[in-house]
Amino acid sequence: MTAYVALLRAVAAALMLTSGVTACRSRSADGDWASYGRTPLGDRHSPLDQITRENVGRLTVAWRYHTGGIVSDSSRGRPTMLETTPLVVDGTMYLSTPLGRVIALDPVTGREHWSYEAAVDPGSGFGDFASRGVSVWRDSGAKSDARCARRVFVATIDGRLIALDARTGAPCGDFGTGGVVDLLRGLRNPPGDSTEYEQTSPPAIVNGLVVVGSAVADNSRIDAASGEVRAFDARSGALRWAWDPVPQDSSDFAYTTWIGPHAHRTGAANAWSVLAADPARDLVFVPTGSPSVDYYGGERKGANRYANSIVALRASTGKIVWHFQTVHHDLWDYDNASPPALVTVRNGGRDIPAVIQATKTGQLFVLNRDTGAPLFPVEERSAPASDVPGESAWPTQPWSAGLPPLSPEHLEPRELWGPTEADRAACRSRLAALRYDGPYTPPSERGTLVLPANVGGAHWGGVAFDPIRQIVVVPTNRIAAVVTLIRRAEFQPPSGEDGHERIGTEYAGMRGTPYVLKRETFLGPSGVPCTPPPFGALVGVSLKTGKALWTTPLGTAEGLERLGIKAPPGLRGMFNLGGAITTAAGLTFIAASPDAYIRAFDTETGRELWKNKLPAGGKATPMTYLGRDGRQYLVIAAGGDGQLFGRADEIVAFALPPR
Repeated sequence: MTAYVALLRAVAAALMLTSGVTACRSRSADGDWASYGRTPLGDRHSPLDQITRENVGRLTVAWRYHTGGIVSDSSRGRPTMLETTPLVVDGTMYLSTPLGRVIALDPVTGREHWSYEAAVDPGSGFGDFASRGVSVWRDSGAKSDARCARRVFVATIDGRLIALDARTGAPCGDFGTGGVVDLLRGLRNPPGDSTEYEQTSPPAIVNGLVVVGSAVADNSRIDAASGEVRAFDARSGALRWAWDPVPQDSSDFAYTTWIGPHAHRTGAANAWSVLAADPARDLVFVPTGSPSVDYYGGERKGANRYANSIVALRASTGKIVWHFQTVHHDLWDYDNASPPALVTVRNGGRDIPAVIQATKTGQLFVLNRDTGAPLFPVEERSAPASDVPGESAWPTQPWSAGLPPLSPEHLEPRELWGPTEADRAACRSRLAALRYDGPYTPPSERGTLVLPANVGGAHWGGVAFDPIRQIVVVPTNRIAAVVTLIRRAEFQPPSGEDGHERIGTEYAGMRGTPYVLKRETFLGPSGVPCTPPPFGALVGVSLKTGKALWTTPLGTAEGLERLGIKAPPGLRGMFNLGGAITTAAGLTFIAASPDAYIRAFDTETGRELWKNKLPAGGKATPMTYLGRDGRQYLVIAAGGDGQLFGRADEIVAFALPPR
């Protein structure tokens, strides 16, 4: 899962947190990677420039570390996935694993300093069995040698927020109960089972508060676990505020945008992605998701404000400052999976603080950070009506008219693809039987083509921003899904399928609605997408001009044969999951593809400059830092997913050869 740049004064100001929070600065702070997105702002850009376009081809493996704890398949068919982005703060690397192991390493040698075992049950059936990292906080009110003066916070997938002493890995006993806060307590809608509520992202830390969202299982029931965002005192663990994206206060203007007797009982609308924070403005930026259930909204009619939005909250109080909704009345699982990036945009000779939000719909929204007003034009355009009894699709949807689409928005029959004529004929026949009225075609009983699919467009890999060049880099997917609503009384599970996810197809109960969901990837007989390649791409967009600079296919078909997928030789651009980073030297680094390479691209042209084979797909965001030996290191978690991306447990570090 990116890199940080010039504007060092602005960066330094953002890092100098107040009210008891210091952003872990040191003599080498500009060479550290102290937050998931390098800084709390989340732009994933590094000011380091030792690795250049000219020498990147000389990168070699500097060290490897095995995290252990691989679980190929849990008792409910869910493999664990190593997707952590390590942090480096003042000479120590910190990372987490899906089973709750927190590890401190020497960032130059990879030698382990300490580890803590949170002991997550490996037999749990979590939908996204991953942990994408930890957060580090320095208590400016404590002496530097005091116990827990610097704390490592991890939110384990089973709903525990844990504070550890960064020096020893021991729990901070003054935080919560013995170092632990139970995040399952106090929710408006408690989880229906142990796997409905998850924590996959590192918490945001802003002005002495630890702010957490949550991941809620999709499509289980209309009153799924609620998606409150909560802030806890970083010292004591005491709850300071909670904000519910489904409004419960009738005086809130958004309350009336949830219509129906059960609408305010709706669950989810949660923020499972990484939050961004602007400590100087006392703001935290929350990317919210779709309300439950994703594909039928008859029990929650209306625009459903605050869901599917970027919401700016006052960090000290949890009060809404502004919000911008990216999808009205979501019926497509178009949650805001990408973390927001807080950047400075140069516009008309002025530097404007902004928020960048990429969406699963393949759109890029750039908003004023203080007000939420679009900095590039946004239009409300008409959208198709639903033909499902009891459903009311919203009549318009927002379009980022001033910036180019990140992925294709339309699919014509003549564009359907396949490696053989039989594939292409099957794809054309299938499309002819489906409902497809272009973007935002609502789900239907006959089956609806959804493009982009629920994996995006832009996905949880998010964006990286080069502030010197004013370039946004976004990994995207370009495949379609078929969504079918099956009347509950008529549903019979196919033989051999129990409703759990299979490659390409899944069923979901959607309790409280008249329907069962069937969702499939739009594939031909050979097992490859019917949409034309590339199936995934890396995209560069200039915020100077508002134009797309380049689109580069990301990944190859290498390795698909092990899954029985017949892809033609030379196919480029595959489905991908993972993030990018940029550096001051004009490089973009990303893994993310099933062929298990990490790659370097020229940020200005999109040209591939280097790649190196990993032990499994790097479904994570890489990071870079300056070691005490004076070398710039590049690190990626290579864990795969147990299926398409392979399987491993390694942290791999690269560097230029010693001089």
